[in-house]
Amino acid sequence: MKGRTELFLQNSFTMAMQQIVAMVSAFIIPRVLLTVYGSEINGFIVSVTQFISYFVLVEAGISGASIYALYKPLADNDIPAINGILSAAKKFYQTSGYIFLTLVCLLAILYPVFAKTLQLTAWQIALVVFSLGVKGVLDFFTLSKYRVLLTASQRSYVISCAQIVYWLLNILIVWGLAKLGFSIVTVEVAVVLSVFVRSFMLYYYTIRHFPFVDYSVSPNKKSIKERWNVLYLEVLGSVHSALPIVLATIFTSLIEVSIFSIYNLVLMGIESIFGIFGAGLGASFGDVIARKQRRVLKESTQQFEQFYYMLITIVYSAALLLILPFIQIYTRNITDANYLLPALGFVCVLKGLLHNLKTPQGMLVISAGMYRQTRWQSTTQALIATIGGAIGAYFWGLYGIVGGAILANIYRDIDLLFFIPKHVTKLSYVRTLRHIIPVFITFGLTSLIWFKYPLYINSVFDWMVYAIGIVLLLIMWTTSLNYIIDSKNMLQLFGRIKKLVLRKLT
Repeated sequence: MKGRTELFLQNSFTMAMQQIVAMVSAFIIPRVLLTVYGSEINGFIVSVTQFISYFVLVEAGISGASIYALYKPLADNDIPAINGILSAAKKFYQTSGYIFLTLVCLLAILYPVFAKTLQLTAWQIALVVFSLGVKGVLDFFTLSKYRVLLTASQRSYVISCAQIVYWLLNILIVWGLAKLGFSIVTVEVAVVLSVFVRSFMLYYYTIRHFPFVDYSVSPNKKSIKERWNVLYLEVLGSVHSALPIVLATIFTSLIEVSIFSIYNLVLMGIESIFGIFGAGLGASFGDVIARKQRRVLKESTQQFEQFYYMLITIVYSAALLLILPFIQIYTRNITDANYLLPALGFVCVLKGLLHNLKTPQGMLVISAGMYRQTRWQSTTQALIATIGGAIGAYFWGLYGIVGGAILANIYRDIDLLFFIPKHVTKLSYVRTLRHIIPVFITFGLTSLIWFKYPLYINSVFDWMVYAIGIVLLLIMWTTSLNYIIDSKNMLQLFGRIKKLVLRKLT
């Protein structure tokens, strides 16, 4: 049986590969849409995708609650309990799938009324909306019940492999059909085929490696009683990822939606990297908490926290310096909109930094199953982002939308800073503050450099050279600063990494 660290590394490696492919897809597909179909069509696709992402909330927390419920039965190898939970999850997913399908159909009917484009008829808009939505419908009926088991059993690497195949097929279909001159309607309908391939891969793996699984047994619905509380956290996640695009669609134009989406794809690409740690470590921490291994929890939390804060310091400081040069290169020869907006780049990077600042604490909320205890805080954050973003959008457009998200993230960062030490780790919040201070010292200094000495880069090669140099400098600076502030924890972290490397080499 593989240990937690080995499983974490395996899950993290495959998740990293998945995120790399997803980022490549996220950069290639919008570029194809921009160059072949124009900014308006790109804004249309982005807008519809974000609206549909809200519909996923009909899942009502089934995934998170089911994964949490499976931790103990999997640790005890209690097969009847495992099957009861999985059977309940399947039934809830089917019900949610029908609701999701209804919402997609309604959006396909209503979207042409509220958003217009001269390039497509109302019927074509409706067909594209339905094609984008039906991928989610298929997830509810095929993918989801397998994803729950594989995630809880710390085998998310299987999901990552299936996702890699899915993204590669997406790239091939979109790029190939667009270059051959097919309409955007044909392209989006064809992309649905990749979902079937992904679902078959997970089905095949599950029946081979979990032969005892039986989705037809009597469902244990009480085991997923936390699903409504999980929903609050999922609303929060959806607000963070989808709300800015939705508000931009309502208060601005599809051209501005396209502009924001380019900045957003850079930031979402970065966040997908950090998602590796949530997927790779969430189940590991859940297993530790289920076994009540308090000492392991405290030590692991401190080491992960410092490592994670070092990582976001390096990544977001580098992103601030490099985002505008990247967008300048990415949108070269696209003349139907101005994509170079320095102030928008700054606030978007700041929003991303503040959102990820709470990830170590947010992961522990999920691992400990403390959904009910944090639902009001999550709701407050969502309300701040929604109301603040709507008011900001009315007065300041895209900048106001991002400003609302920044205020919401600041609130949640402060809340979790005190909540997790008190209710989960029993550590002092001062330790977390010691790890956060270097983040803002470095980001503040980087902001001054960005303001006084902006970069102007004309080629992809030059951008990559600058990126490597900047990242290396930030690694040296951040490691040194963290060592000065908390040398004891840094030495423990280095010791863990050293043991792991030596074990792999021997």
